[in-house]
Amino acid sequence: MAGMTATPPARRRPWGSALVLLLAALYFLAPVAASLWFTVDDPAEGLTFGAYAKGLRDDSMATSLALSIRLGLATVALGLALMVPTMVVVALRLPRLRRVVEVLCMVPLIVPPVALVAGVSTVLSWEQDLADTPLWGTFQALHNQSFPLVLVLVYTVMSLPFLYRSLDGGLRAVDLKTLVEASRSLGASRLGTLCRVVVPNLRPAIVSGAVLSLAMVLGEFTVANVLGFEPFSVWMVHVGEYEAQLSVAAAMLSLLITWGLLLLLTNLAGGRTRGRRVRDRRKTTV
Repeated sequence: MAGMTATPPARRRPWGSALVLLLAALYFLAPVAASLWFTVDDPAEGLTFGAYAKGLRDDSMATSLALSIRLGLATVALGLALMVPTMVVVALRLPRLRRVVEVLCMVPLIVPPVALVAGVSTVLSWEQDLADTPLWGTFQALHNQSFPLVLVLVYTVMSLPFLYRSLDGGLRAVDLKTLVEASRSLGASRLGTLCRVVVPNLRPAIVSGAVLSLAMVLGEFTVANVLGFEPFSVWMVHVGEYEAQLSVAAAMLSLLITWGLLLLLTNLAGGRTRGRRVRDRRKTTV
């Protein structure tokens, strides 16, 4: 027995994981690379960036892109203002309603966007019947072409599943009841506890939900097109009917802008979290 030597453990072959990563990279990057090549390849002139230059000079592209970004930011702000206090109250005071809130927030995944926008169009058609009432001005503001509030409301409803899942995961990861009781025992108000204690601890979940909601708004087409508005996604489809190269170039620019916004939001949340951890470590060492 003493002369026996233990056999070394079998080494794991890394080629399996590398193959999976390679296939995933090809699946995601091959369409992007093909689209990029389509935008810069001109049979007459060869390699050119004329489509991107034309898109950057197009005022309608800048207007539609700015509208989509404003709609996205407004949707994120409204959705978080509704969902964060609601989920905190449900987690602390009304845990039995958690399933009810979950089902209500998941409904937009079941209802098709076409059915949702059909109901919204029916409600907006009541404007003519309310011409002599104070509600007429409200309907005018809802479908204002420069900033359609109706899209913000519809997009907020459509973003509820993303916000709920992100915030629910964040709330499960923290001891919310202990944090709130400690803050209240130190004399903080309810609003102060929400803003200074709950929100910082939920920052990764909030950023995750905001990123998903913003990406959804920037890529949504059905609702805006049926209601007659032209954010960036609708503009790309309309331009693609007569200038395919410009439409794909605009899609690539949209992809870069979306990635930039997502990275910015992620880095802001991660930077603040890392900074708070460094300060906590310094306090403990001192």
